[in-house]
Amino acid sequence: MIKLDEFVKHLSCLLEDFLLSNGVNYKIAHYSNLLLNIFVLLVVVLGANYLIKRFVIKTFKTLTDKTKTTFDDFLIQSRFPNYVGQIIPLMLLYYLVPIVFVDYPAILYLFDKLFDLYVIILCIWICRSLLRTSKKFLKTLRQFNDKPVDSYIQVVMIMVWVIGLMFIFAEITGESIQRFIISLGAASAVLLLVFKDTILGFVASIQVAVNDIVRIGDWITFEKYGADGNVTEISLATVRVQNWDNTFTTIPTYSLISESFQNWRGMQESPGRRIKRAVYVKQNSVKFMTSEDLQEISKISLIKKYVHNRQEEIDKYNSENNIDRSLPLNGRNQTNLGIFRKYIDSYLNDHSAIHKELYIIVRHLAPTDKGIPIEILCFSKDKRWENFEYITADIFDHIIAAMPYFGLQIFESPSGDDIKRFYDIQEKN
Repeated sequence: MIKLDEFVKHLSCLLEDFLLSNGVNYKIAHYSNLLLNIFVLLVVVLGANYLIKRFVIKTFKTLTDKTKTTFDDFLIQSRFPNYVGQIIPLMLLYYLVPIVFVDYPAILYLFDKLFDLYVIILCIWICRSLLRTSKKFLKTLRQFNDKPVDSYIQVVMIMVWVIGLMFIFAEITGESIQRFIISLGAASAVLLLVFKDTILGFVASIQVAVNDIVRIGDWITFEKYGADGNVTEISLATVRVQNWDNTFTTIPTYSLISESFQNWRGMQESPGRRIKRAVYVKQNSVKFMTSEDLQEISKISLIKKYVHNRQEEIDKYNSENNIDRSLPLNGRNQTNLGIFRKYIDSYLNDHSAIHKELYIIVRHLAPTDKGIPIEILCFSKDKRWENFEYITADIFDHIIAAMPYFGLQIFESPSGDDIKRFYDIQEKN
């Protein structure tokens, strides 16, 4: 290596020695030799850079086309070979510049500073390229499809930049990295204020990932931000949601842990999707059933057996207790609303789209000024939104249409036509 250094130094002085031997002025010979050395240096470095781009990088691309993995394809997309390819020209610069500018210590000092800074930045670029490649590659793997990979990568990228800035600070100021950390501690209050959202997002993204609060692909509803749709991206600072109308809503990541929102993942992972809806029955349409009513309603096949068995049980009770049946209020009686509730329960249990292993409940709610709410709680087997809505509509179409057969009326607020009809009747009378 010593002999190679001496040989290169000898070559760098050939023109100067030649001119001096021919009686040329020292300054002219020296600067002419310097310009030639600078020209040769540029030719060597740029030539090496060209050869690397022309052959090495193209060879790398050719090899990646033959491999089955996509990781190397993403390396090319993130310009990783271009960054790594700069290492050889930089090594040539590091070796040749001190020889060319051996008589210029100020230039060498400046070159050392700039060279060190560029190497630090190049290392950051290489790390950034690897992180971008890793992010794209991980998103192609099934086990990472619903993970906030963007948040993880951004956290690592921030750490890389912080470390890089520490080295840049130390290089520019000549201070140690320890001094930089001490200075950073003194300015922590200002930094906390400036980077409040970033710090909150950083903490929130870790909690979201560790506690599995939200995954990519989850359907979430966040009323405060008007978000109702699928999560498409989770980054360090924001969560992106594509709403059902194909608009996008951006939510601060820290809002997911500081405020309440609805995640529908549990419904999507469960065996059924809940149907919860009520019909309102007019209170004055509820009545006791007479024997004629029971005979007529027994024609409904779903509840024929129930009505018969229930009436036998009631008759037996009334007979054993000598109940006066002249008044329906005495003793036990069936009501049209009670039979109707049983009919709905039988109808749901017989419905092919309803999950029979989950809750099927037909219940009274407290009476209101709009009537008696009869709430239906059950689960559809099909969880897809469009099919779910179709199943729900089909069930309530049938329930509403079935109510008159039980002598029940559905509540409906009077419209303008109803009021007009009422006044017309009043005028005729």
